[in-house]
Amino acid sequence: MKTPLRTQAQARQWMDEQGLSKAELARHFGVTASLIDAILRGTKPCKRGISHNIAVFLGLKRGQAVSTPQPYRGRQRQQAQHASAGGAA
Repeated sequence: MKTPLRTQAQARQWMDEQGLSKAELARHFGVTASLIDAILRGTKPCKRGISHNIAVFLGLKRGQAVSTPQPYRGRQRQQAQHASAGGAA
């Protein structure tokens, strides 16, 4: 059975129970406290990157947190598709 997701209020309460401040969490992830605040208020979508990792850590989202930044491969993928199509436009 999956663990239920936390609400923003539950995530704040969990942080309090852990003795974890916004500033400490921000330092841990190498971001600003204002980003942590935006995530906890629900104004940051947290679709990818570090904000996604923080939301997963706080239990706000399901998913797998990525420990290292992943390179953007969109440009390489587009060039490969273009080359395999014979370069015809």
